[in-house]
Amino acid sequence: MVALLISFSLHASATTEKKVATAEFKVSGVCKMCEKRIEDAALIKGVKLADWDKEKQKIKVIYRPDKTDELTIQKAIAKVGHDTEKVKASDKAYQKLHNCCKYREGQEIH
Repeated sequence: MVALLISFSLHASATTEKKVATAEFKVSGVCKMCEKRIEDAALIKGVKLADWDKEKQKIKVIYRPDKTDELTIQKAIAKVGHDTEKVKASDKAYQKLHNCCKYREGQEIH
């Protein structure tokens, strides 16, 4: 009986464990304001962690593939004005960025 309980308990915990995926991709930006905007935009439903590296111009995301996917995350980031590897921000979204965040105009990372 104890073996059956242990077996059931192990099976139950294995089936309830949530699977996650990790992705890293390029996102253009220049400053701390960009970092906050990019990370906040990436935190859509299913994303557990978003960490943008200003120097490398890359974001690392940990997400639940049953809730979202990498392209959807990139679209969410582009929607707030930041180009990603696969999705370019619309000119309208880009123009809403603060002047110090205008990476297309050659603003230096600061």
